[in-house]
Amino acid sequence: MLPPTDQFLRVLAGRVADRLLAAGRGLVVAESCTGGWVAKVCTDLAGSSRWFLGGAVAYSNELKIALLGVDPGTLAREGAVSQAVVREMAAGALDRFQGDVAVAVSGIAGPDGGSPGKPVGTVWLAWAVRHADQVEIRAALEQFPGDRDAVRRLAVARALEGVLDA
Repeated sequence: MLPPTDQFLRVLAGRVADRLLAAGRGLVVAESCTGGWVAKVCTDLAGSSRWFLGGAVAYSNELKIALLGVDPGTLAREGAVSQAVVREMAAGALDRFQGDVAVAVSGIAGPDGGSPGKPVGTVWLAWAVRHADQVEIRAALEQFPGDRDAVRRLAVARALEGVLDA
């Protein structure tokens, strides 16, 4: 699996923009291992302020708690790279940043930090969508190949693809 090019990410962000604009919805992000790259790709597009609201880069556990409302107990039990944590990150972003759609990303981009249970390339993503009377959250686990840049590029692409499915 080759990492996506900048051009591919721009095209993907453009598709996200078209979809959100057509629906009159706003996107928010909660990023960890991608370090704001999802937000960067979105805001590289002119006119992104009409559909991209903002978000948080919460790399440390302390900021995941403070900015996104992640439960400290969840972090202690599951670890930052887990389904439970990205679900809470997405829900927190949706609530705190008043979006209609949220994407959250947490992973191990490498080159170190992996473990037998969570090797380098492990990335959890979650998407939260606000409906009239409820919030729907779904999550996905990915195992991306390659170096740090490749893992992060693949995570950004997957995050945006998930928004298209939301």
